[in-house]
Amino acid sequence: MMLPLIGVFKLLKGLLILAVALGALHLARGDPADVLERWTTQLHIDPDGRHVGRAVQRILDLDEQHLRALSAGMFVYASVFMVEGVGLIARRRWAEWFTVLVTASFVPLEIYEIARHPGAIRIGALVVNLAIVAYLVARLRRRREG
Repeated sequence: MMLPLIGVFKLLKGLLILAVALGALHLARGDPADVLERWTTQLHIDPDGRHVGRAVQRILDLDEQHLRALSAGMFVYASVFMVEGVGLIARRRWAEWFTVLVTASFVPLEIYEIARHPGAIRIGALVVNLAIVAYLVARLRRRREG
């Protein structure tokens, strides 16, 4: 029961990152300020809000080349999540190993980010990822011993 649930979680993360990657690519093709203004208006988001304003400014500081590079990196990242998700939903053993390796490889980066900028969301993401790794490792061990 948990394996498909983890798979859906990974798949949804991949789709969310894919949407952001497509958004970054869209920004690279046009006038980022105009596009961001339109998006914040359509989504009824205050562009001068603390978090949104900071994010908008960081995006506007990027040139077309950096937006394209960011988008490409996110496409790769999204692909990894979607491969994990589909494999876990299909209950493939390779996907369990792949997910353990990929998820565990990001733990040091997550800890570093928490040390730099602590926050409930970052800590929550770390806890979820550690729980996923622990569950999958225990499952893989049981299969090997059983």
